[in-house]
Amino acid sequence: MLQLQSAFGVVALLALAWVLGENRRSVSLRQAIVGLVVTFATAVVLIKLPFVAHLFGAINDAVGAIASASRAGTSFVFGYLGGGALPFDLKSPGADFILAFQALPIVLLMSVLTTLLFYWRVLPPIVRGMAVALERTLGIGGAVGLSTAANIFLGMVEAPLFIRPYIAQLTRSELFLVMTGGMAGIAGTVLVLYATLLSPLIPDAAGHFVIASVMGAPAAILVSLIMVPETRDVKTGGTAGDPRLTEDPDLHATSTMDAIVKGTTSGIELLINIIAMLIVLVALVHLANSILALLPELGGAITLQRLLGYIMAPVCWLMGLPWPQAVPAGSLMGTKTVLNELIAYVDFSKLPAGTLDPRSRLIMLYAMCGFANFGSLGIMVGGLGVMAPERRAEINSLGLKSIVSGTLTTCLMGAIVGVLT
Repeated sequence: MLQLQSAFGVVALLALAWVLGENRRSVSLRQAIVGLVVTFATAVVLIKLPFVAHLFGAINDAVGAIASASRAGTSFVFGYLGGGALPFDLKSPGADFILAFQALPIVLLMSVLTTLLFYWRVLPPIVRGMAVALERTLGIGGAVGLSTAANIFLGMVEAPLFIRPYIAQLTRSELFLVMTGGMAGIAGTVLVLYATLLSPLIPDAAGHFVIASVMGAPAAILVSLIMVPETRDVKTGGTAGDPRLTEDPDLHATSTMDAIVKGTTSGIELLINIIAMLIVLVALVHLANSILALLPELGGAITLQRLLGYIMAPVCWLMGLPWPQAVPAGSLMGTKTVLNELIAYVDFSKLPAGTLDPRSRLIMLYAMCGFANFGSLGIMVGGLGVMAPERRAEINSLGLKSIVSGTLTTCLMGAIVGVLT
């Protein structure tokens, strides 16, 4: 029954995307069906085939090696604060874990590895292969196909750098597709961090995050073309092999050592931003809860998390969660949308045992795997506005809609996973 509930949710979420979209009569039913089939097929291949599951087991081992390497660096610099041997007896289990010194520095290492893999020309052919596959199956232009494929590995600002020469030429539908792709995925720099947080709760968490990143590409195309369908017979950018599409966006590393330095510098900016945002946003939530505490209790204290839980609970139910679990899951979705996915994943990792069953936990991993929140919107609008200042007004007008499309995309992935599990 829960699988049928998830199947109903897939249809309902796509219908919601259509209702909230524009130019509804221009939506191509054929393209939507192909997009849904490709997204489902991607999920089946990556989740159900045994040899693929074995491959993602190897990815989990690689993530474990990266986490261990990061721990070696943090324990050397920070000592026991960074995960080194404690100079005293631990009285409270888990009290030795310090997020800022042990988990977050993984972002530094991943930033360097990503920069190196682009400099060594390992990732560009993979990105281009994904772009060609999206072009041929879903009929999109090479430029947006390349940007969407790059979102599998890069963030919402870095991926569009691949197609910077074309951004000003994109149609409204293509521009929205680029924005949805950014909102519906996460960067490789934080993937390992999130996998580290959830590995105690979900077996092969790292593999599932990789699957979510890959699934996010066709799912984002499907939802964006329903919400803002193409009204012109234009495919900007020719093919993904166009030489004007850069292979090394804004890195320009001249050597391996230069790539390490540039990756470290970028990672420092990201790390400081993450720490600052966590401090501010957690403090704001605490402040909001203090204000809400002044209201009369209704079956318990009123908190921001509880309110968000009731608002987003129907969406979680549509993904296939039992109703008693939909409210706490809805709180996570609300936190992810209003604040950001990192805080939501941290809250996820701290849920009391039994709050969500294993199937619900897996669905929520996929449903929260995206940058669709108001903080990310500011980053993306600012970045795209600099790349194409003549399109800034249109980018701004599509901003809130892209949060909705990004959220619907990740929820759609959660519902599809619910059908398959």
